[in-house]
Amino acid sequence: MQKVTILGSTGTIGQQTLDVIARHPDRFQAYALAAHSNVQALYKQCLTYNPRYAVLLDEAAAVELRQLIKTSTINTEVLSGMQGLEAVSSMGEVDVVMAAIVGAAGLKPALAAAYAGKRILLANKETLVMGGSLFMQAVKEGGASLLPIDSEHNAIFQVMPAKQHASLHDGGVRKIILTASGGPFRTYSKTQLKQVTTELALKHPNWVMGAKITVDSATLMNKGLEVIEAHWLFNAKPEQIDVVVHPQSVIHSMVEYVDGSVLAQLGNPDMRTPIAYALGYPERIEAGVSSLNLIQIATLQFEQPDTERFPCLQLAYDALELGGTAATILNAANEVAVSAFLNKAIHFLDIPHLIADALTEIATEDVTSLEHLIEVDAISRTYAHAWLSKSPKMKVLTA
Repeated sequence: MQKVTILGSTGTIGQQTLDVIARHPDRFQAYALAAHSNVQALYKQCLTYNPRYAVLLDEAAAVELRQLIKTSTINTEVLSGMQGLEAVSSMGEVDVVMAAIVGAAGLKPALAAAYAGKRILLANKETLVMGGSLFMQAVKEGGASLLPIDSEHNAIFQVMPAKQHASLHDGGVRKIILTASGGPFRTYSKTQLKQVTTELALKHPNWVMGAKITVDSATLMNKGLEVIEAHWLFNAKPEQIDVVVHPQSVIHSMVEYVDGSVLAQLGNPDMRTPIAYALGYPERIEAGVSSLNLIQIATLQFEQPDTERFPCLQLAYDALELGGTAATILNAANEVAVSAFLNKAIHFLDIPHLIADALTEIATEDVTSLEHLIEVDAISRTYAHAWLSKSPKMKVLTA
């Protein structure tokens, strides 16, 4: 019986992880569930799965959850704050940690799991985007195993050479090809993009995801962050990572080998597939996902991404080339910009403008420590908030 900690259990990935776990009660136990502040959702999960621990990052929310649990028949202990997240990520009883907390808050508990030698199912992009060098070193030092949950990186992991090599070329790999759906505005002109609303941005054509990642998909920043992740996960140089727009989201990513072979992983757009793959690895286990019907799909399309209409993708490549703290600056500025867009304080086209200004104005430094990254993250957020304070609401950028 493998005991699983789910960081971000009330989010989309967390819920889908619990769905897969429930299909295999003889193999997996939801040992610890953690969320930010959603008391009611976490309480319902506790009633259903009776975990040993529940954690809320928000202290006041944790107090409320303790009171609710006292009135129930379950025996779940409630922890709180970052200390609680790190504790359930590194406990000796825990075998697997699903790292699915959105944003920079997921970095510390993921590092704790790495140093504790856990099997980490990584769904938190910021862990590698912000602290790639630190995290990969922690995985090595702690003897942890790392399995990516993003459908694209999970697909690459599935079709990469079984044996690890010092470089892609040594493994016979020419390049990695990340597929992107193109988001809801793939066919929009620049003029149409000026009319984008928050409601439209949250209507992804293929995937059911949280608000932040859905907006990132609409701007193509999600794919840009995945480029940075792929660099760390597969020791790939920027020029060895391509992005292709594939609207059907059936091919989740591809690996091109030096002999001209291209291996792809296909499947219906359902995150339970990569979750089940990672939970059961190296075995394959039932995920509850329907079979792929290629006859029904009939046609697969591929397009070159347009970085003029969607500059966030190029900004991510730029940050990767700059190295050091550039990706931390990019990530922090993007989080602030997306939050402002979701709150209808800025326009969709302001998002890349803010990020570009942050990358230009904030000096890039070599990464020295986790504390250094946290400091740069705070500086970047302060800059982004100052940028917002000087910008009129719903500013529309001119062409």
